[in-house]
Amino acid sequence: MNAFTPGGRIDESQAIKPVRIAVLTISDTRDEESDTSGLVLAERIEAAGHELADRAIVKDDIAQIREQIKAWVASRSVDVIVTTGGTGITGRDVTPEAVEPLFDKKLDGFSVIFHLVSYQSVGLSTLQSRAVAGIVDGVFVFCLPGSNGAVKDGWDKVISAQLDSRHGPCNMVELMPRLLEK
Repeated sequence: MNAFTPGGRIDESQAIKPVRIAVLTISDTRDEESDTSGLVLAERIEAAGHELADRAIVKDDIAQIREQIKAWVASRSVDVIVTTGGTGITGRDVTPEAVEPLFDKKLDGFSVIFHLVSYQSVGLSTLQSRAVAGIVDGVFVFCLPGSNGAVKDGWDKVISAQLDSRHGPCNMVELMPRLLEK
């Protein structure tokens, strides 16, 4: 084991508890047919034994991004939202600006770990990503870049284990019932 080998384990003797996950693609140029990163996420979510609760595409627009996230959170029909796109550094990339003000709690470690695994794939180009995560009214929200590679790294190497109820020594699924406690 080295610094880049994650700890933890999956207890294969246990059944996974499915989580309801919505996928939000944020793009000015993609539609249902060309949304390959959203499709990659949807396929991986279902292959992991989770429920794809919904899938949507919105423009790189702060109001549209917030509106969709707030609607899913208010519906109480999703446990997790994963976004793809809009985390870069160009003028049109506004996902962090749209989502961070909604966070009740920010998950700073997500960005750190995402950049660690992204560095292994794309080197210093990971500096161009502003991937973030947090909790909005009891719903986990993970914001990934829009490339297929970044989505695969984010899901496969970071998010999936924490949304697997069999992952130890702990996971986010076991915390879900307690996210709104006072």
